[in-house]
Amino acid sequence: MGSTLLDKVEEHTQLAGHNRVAMLLFRLGDAQLFGINVFKVREVLRRPPIERMPGRHPLQAGTCDYRGQTIPVIDLAAALGYEPLLEVASAHLMVTEFSRTMQGFLVADVQHMVHCDGASLVAPPSTLGYGARVNAITRINGALLAVVDVEHVLASIDAPPAELSAQIQQHLGGGARHRRRVMVVDDSLIARRRVVGLLGKMNIECVVAHDGREALDRLLEFAQAGEEQQVGLVLSDIEMPRLDGYALTRAIREAPALRRLKVVLHSSLSGLFNEALVKEVKADRFVAKFQPDVLAQVVLDMLSADEPPPGPTAWAE
Repeated sequence: MGSTLLDKVEEHTQLAGHNRVAMLLFRLGDAQLFGINVFKVREVLRRPPIERMPGRHPLQAGTCDYRGQTIPVIDLAAALGYEPLLEVASAHLMVTEFSRTMQGFLVADVQHMVHCDGASLVAPPSTLGYGARVNAITRINGALLAVVDVEHVLASIDAPPAELSAQIQQHLGGGARHRRRVMVVDDSLIARRRVVGLLGKMNIECVVAHDGREALDRLLEFAQAGEEQQVGLVLSDIEMPRLDGYALTRAIREAPALRRLKVVLHSSLSGLFNEALVKEVKADRFVAKFQPDVLAQVVLDMLSADEPPPGPTAWAE
């Protein structure tokens, strides 16, 4: 499975900016289909030996050896309310990469890859009972597909840092509010709160959009308004219902009134696939979630630059 995924880099890169996403389908214990963005998956293996760790989080099955590296293993079935898979010999391990770190997720079985139209992905109604661990649903050949927010699962086990370092805070000082606003685009309430809170500490005014479609509509409205309504930077997630971050960036670059707008993509997606896609849609920067100091510095750089964005010439580690 791993080599098959790597062989499809070029094919999936062609989806960039066209609001289509490749999903790897899997199950957790019954007939319900779940999905994860294939760009996040490095390899799928039969369940390897798992070492149990004392004091581990209830959702963490333990650790395992993955090609000479020790990675944490999370029981995704348990996280979604299914029976745990730790003792199930037929279980599979999805090795994933988020924000430049690797981890494994236990799933019951892996199905196949499909291409989904981003416009068909919608936020799940609360009545379905998924809670915050599913961030989108759609239909595949009539069957319901639930897209798991594995980033939310990881944050519930080990929350990322939320504070700026003393060095960055000293650099910020007590400066005046920036003249231009920042639009924060993210379908995750937790992510929006983190980013808006961070920018608030930097004395930067924010405008919030819940997905790429809402962001594009508002940006086009702002372009027709006065100077005080203008946005100096779009800080966008990548995986979102209706219109994803890649397609939003491409739409901004193709709109005469918006094409000079600076765009920073801020996502847990990382690795070979994502780097190719970010370049393809001509985003100015990519920042892996959630690194407060790195994000703060990139925002300051983008807002203080006097020249229009030249394209994706720099990368934040």
